[in-house]
Amino acid sequence: MAERKHGRPAPPIESTVRSEDWDGRDLSGEEHTRVEFVDVDLTETSGRGAVFTECVFRAVRFNVSSYTDAAFINCTFVRCSFFDATLTGCKLVGSVFDGCTYGLFTVEGGDWSFTGLPGADLRGSSFRRVRMREADLTGARLQKASFRDVDLSGAWLQKADLSECDLRGSDLSSLDPHATSLTRAVIDPYQAIVIAQALGLEVKEA
Repeated sequence: MAERKHGRPAPPIESTVRSEDWDGRDLSGEEHTRVEFVDVDLTETSGRGAVFTECVFRAVRFNVSSYTDAAFINCTFVRCSFFDATLTGCKLVGSVFDGCTYGLFTVEGGDWSFTGLPGADLRGSSFRRVRMREADLTGARLQKASFRDVDLSGAWLQKADLSECDLRGSDLSSLDPHATSLTRAVIDPYQAIVIAQALGLEVKEA
């Protein structure tokens, strides 16, 4: 089980939803607090403004789901599937992902600060204009992913593989080029200066 950043304990659970089929359900406006969802099918669900607070999702299928302006605050996702899921303007502050699968995963905007994604296989995923301050991406696999205009300030990127990842416009101030793989990663000129300075180089105009 992935640990929460700074060792924060998982909140207690007050109720459980088990083995239910919510396929295609519209969850807009619904609110769930400290609920454990176990083996629930949320395939092709949608939810504008849905709020999940301190919930646990175990083996839940979010495949081809679409959530807009929804919130998953301090939630835990264990062995969940997010194939072709889209999250737009969503808030996932403090949430933890453990052993989940993604694939064609798309995140547009929103706040993912303090999320735990250690070892996550996000190859080919797309994150754009997302706030991911102090997110734990230790050992994450981001090959050929797109992380455009993402706020990664204070993010944990040790041993992350950013090979061929499009990082243009993102805050890379916390990136240690000695501790990550950046082979053929795509960056902009300003980021090149940031990385050069992190390598101990002095950048001067000709």
